[in-house]
Amino acid sequence: MGKDLIPPGSDGGDAIEPVDLKKALEERYLAYALSTIMHRALPDVRDGLKPVHRRIVHTMRLLRLSPDQGFAKCARIVGDVMGKFHPHGDQSIYDALVRLAQPFAMRYPLVDGQGNFGNIDGDNAAAMRYTEARMTEVAVEILSGITEDAVDFRLTYNEEDEEPTVLPGAFPNLLCNGSSGIAVGMATSIPPHNAAEICDAALAIIDTPDVEEDKLLEFVKGPDFPTGGIIVEDQASIREAYATGRGGFRVRARWHKEDQGRGTWNAVVTEIPYGVQKSRLIEKIAELIIARRLPLLEDIRDESAEDIRIVLVPKSRTVEAEILMESVFKLTDLESRFPLNMNVLSRGKVPGVMSLKQVLREWLDHRRDVLLRRSRHRLAEIERRLEILSGYLIAYLNIDEVIRIIREEDEPKQVMMTRFNLTDTQAEAILNMRLRALRKLEEFEIRTEFDKLSEEKAGIEALLASTERQWKTVRWEVAKVRQTFDPEKNPGLGARRTTFADAPTHDLEEVHEALIEREPITVVLSEKGWLRAMKGHLSDYSSLSFKEGDGLKLAFPAQTTDKILLFTTGGKFYTLGADRLPGGRGHGEPVRIMVDMENDQAIVTAFAHDPERKLLVASHLGNGFVVAEKEIIANTRKGKQVVNVKAPDEAQICVPVTGDHVAIVGQNRKLLVFPLAEVPEMGRGKGVRLQRYKDGGVSDIKTFAMEQGLSWQDSAERTFVKSREELAEWIGARASAGRMTPKGFPRTGKFG
Repeated sequence: MGKDLIPPGSDGGDAIEPVDLKKALEERYLAYALSTIMHRALPDVRDGLKPVHRRIVHTMRLLRLSPDQGFAKCARIVGDVMGKFHPHGDQSIYDALVRLAQPFAMRYPLVDGQGNFGNIDGDNAAAMRYTEARMTEVAVEILSGITEDAVDFRLTYNEEDEEPTVLPGAFPNLLCNGSSGIAVGMATSIPPHNAAEICDAALAIIDTPDVEEDKLLEFVKGPDFPTGGIIVEDQASIREAYATGRGGFRVRARWHKEDQGRGTWNAVVTEIPYGVQKSRLIEKIAELIIARRLPLLEDIRDESAEDIRIVLVPKSRTVEAEILMESVFKLTDLESRFPLNMNVLSRGKVPGVMSLKQVLREWLDHRRDVLLRRSRHRLAEIERRLEILSGYLIAYLNIDEVIRIIREEDEPKQVMMTRFNLTDTQAEAILNMRLRALRKLEEFEIRTEFDKLSEEKAGIEALLASTERQWKTVRWEVAKVRQTFDPEKNPGLGARRTTFADAPTHDLEEVHEALIEREPITVVLSEKGWLRAMKGHLSDYSSLSFKEGDGLKLAFPAQTTDKILLFTTGGKFYTLGADRLPGGRGHGEPVRIMVDMENDQAIVTAFAHDPERKLLVASHLGNGFVVAEKEIIANTRKGKQVVNVKAPDEAQICVPVTGDHVAIVGQNRKLLVFPLAEVPEMGRGKGVRLQRYKDGGVSDIKTFAMEQGLSWQDSAERTFVKSREELAEWIGARASAGRMTPKGFPRTGKFG
């Protein structure tokens, strides 16, 4: 083995260099992160493009694929992009190219595609060997001026070619076409907007540089998605989103009610939210119908051709269309939220979240830079031409002498330069002149061109000297773009597709009920607090089975759409959805698993919620009040404290209020009847004393209409009714002791 082949610093062994792992990881991960942020995921604020898109557009320009030329195979374009500028996978380049051509993905496509470029159902484009493409007018706008030193170029990855670091961007592409990407530790998400609106906002900034953000929102109402839809976000959050660069927009599908005759109807969806795959959306809705999560919906059909047409068939004609659609919006992607996170590369270098005004400001500054660079480039061209023209003029005036020098002298260039005081460039131009040009070389023509260029030169110099003129020119350029995308002159491309509306404020209860299939059930609660829901309305409860040592406490009929209320000895009400109750197989589940109930409390009663009803609640010591049932709904597992009780007192009675009088019986078997009006209605509290006891507490309470009399059942299930006259001695004031119960009153002390 030759000595020069042995690795350094070893005796022929392995040259191992120790590296600090933490430091190495930090350095390498940071390098990867920066590369992802700068060269892959975030768009440049100036032209709104990521490197791959910029390279595709630049390559198409080099291939001369302008809108008035023919198409070229996408494989050719992708090959050139990959070979010259973008050393990554051909499929990723082709995917980026396809997206630039999809009218449902791009509000203003940069590529005009021929062939199968995929569809809104999420089907892929055909292979690149089958499809063809060329640039659109929008892409030409973005490139305009690139040959006039408008932007910087840098060497490509293999240093064989040059590529633009940014495009001139006469079209406000970042906001008009939007962008999304995930980098390392940051992401971007910008929805598409309407070009005419963006240009109007830009013009407002040129006219009034310190214009308020709110003023800009008079022009930019919100995103304008290629797929249309309706934005139902409120104005305040839209304003907040554009002012901070972060937020989101709720987008709903556009639908209408289509009459089918004989009172039947269908809901027809014609536009779906941006970025939603139609086929996946329909699959999801079909799955929900099968799972019975959308009980108001019978069927869904996709009748789309070129345009979208999704037909939703309701279960019955009595279903309210708005409620049906609210239930579908709630559970499916027919309503989706598009996030706004304007995280972009400022000046192509610094990533940061910008507001609407900052983004437009940077774009306008870039447009001014491009204008200045193009003007200087043109100025240099004019100066070169003027120099040559003045040389031609001298040659024309001395044409015979010039011809003689060229014919006779060995070094005609030097002689001419000395003889006529010409510059090297002028002499070279005269020598390079074709003979046939001698005929055309007329003084008048030369002078005309000279004067014309001198005038243009003066104009450019004046422009470069005046900031005011520069902004005037930028304004004229932006106004020209606005004219191209004017909604009135070019409605196909320019008219706004996404509209705005307030989300219908339907009662959440109605929507929630609409999501549950209405079925009859029987709610069963055992003595030990086990709860279940049996299917159907049971008439005989004797067949119900319970765990050993447990038995039936109460059972009552309900519907799956009902709310079930539980009242405990601690004075709390808990709310459970009847559709969420465990099924009738087995013994159900303990209530304590479903709600956060204290261990020392027990359930007093349970019943189906009726929002129109009022309840009379009372504690063992005889304090009580009336509460409206709609006030006691609890939205959390913790329940709602309604009756305030302190141990040893506890809540004991909860009865629905009917009629105009209250009958109360104590454990001392004393009965008191008094007007219901004497009991206050409250939302929460201890209540007022209903009956006075020396010891013991309340046994039972009943509310009744005095006209019909007070009734009760004894143990033999005989019914007793006492009229006002018969109750005379028991009628008294609230909080008095009452008198011993009349003959025939049940020994249990309950009204039965």
